[in-house]
Amino acid sequence: MAAATLYSLGFALQAMDAREAPAEEHLRLALAWGLVRRVRWLSGTGLSILGWPLQVLALGLAPLVVVQPALAMGLPVLMVLGERMLGEHAGRREHLAVTAIVVGVIGAGLCAPTRSSAHAGASTLTLVLLALALASLLPYLLLRMGRTFASVTMLGAGFGFAWSGVATKLASDDLARGLLLAAAAWGLSTAAASAVASLSEMSALQSRPAIQVAPVVFVTQTIVPVLLAPVLFNESFASTPLSGVPLAASLLVVVAGAAVLARSPLLLALMHSEHAQEAPDPTQDTPNPTQDAPGASEETAQLASEPSDSTPSRSASNQDTSRTTPRTEAGEPSTLTTTTSPARSGR
Repeated sequence: MAAATLYSLGFALQAMDAREAPAEEHLRLALAWGLVRRVRWLSGTGLSILGWPLQVLALGLAPLVVVQPALAMGLPVLMVLGERMLGEHAGRREHLAVTAIVVGVIGAGLCAPTRSSAHAGASTLTLVLLALALASLLPYLLLRMGRTFASVTMLGAGFGFAWSGVATKLASDDLARGLLLAAAAWGLSTAAASAVASLSEMSALQSRPAIQVAPVVFVTQTIVPVLLAPVLFNESFASTPLSGVPLAASLLVVVAGAAVLARSPLLLALMHSEHAQEAPDPTQDTPNPTQDAPGASEETAQLASEPSDSTPSRSASNQDTSRTTPRTEAGEPSTLTTTTSPARSGR
């Protein structure tokens, strides 16, 4: 839970700065260079780095199929932080999502297989890690071909963090055996994979709102290592109660709760809180310029109050408004900052 909290807080801080980076730096080192000069982004990165040794320690105590989904416990911490900072209150959906995460993690812990330090053969490990590396680098390969897809970028970030999760498990096992050099090598590879994944994640935040990026990245980085655990680390679901059905159900509950909570307007508002501005209440009447105007005649006021063919209709006004509204990609919610709290507008 401590590692999950640090990871989630780190992501929230990083997301604030990633949204402000120029769009032309998408998936380029210039984006990383610009972000490393920002104190807030570095603070978020530092929190994530501090969480990694705690994850290594957790993997020395529990199997991967428990530790990786348990990282979702950082999302309720973000929700509580958002309530404190923004003065908002979580709704029924958020509370149900938190309950699902807690119940799912407890269920996974009770039904999980025994922790195993056995590894698959070198050829299997190499093929799996190579496949994860290629999946995480796919956005950059497409960029070289002049194509970029936000969905591929988000999935690439998830696969990069999944690579990091697998490597962290290998580092933990080698550390338990006293193989310090091997553990350090896996640690360095984890840092490299996390750096690539972070760049993809920050790039995805430039074109998609955090409410879309966070669930996709989290679900991918959680599901992939869990599915690989029986193959790579002998953490078989068949050895658990009822042939793994309760364990699989618990993991699905965790992932579903995390995906819902990561899309919460409250968490979105937390990552955009400093840009939110107070807007006038749209329900209040706007003063009529013809009223209280010095020298305004009764005829003028009467003409202003009567409908006229020359008076723009409400639909036309809405069309004009839509023309002046910045456009976003089709099918995507606007990534612009709202003038009221997103947490309020989501209810």
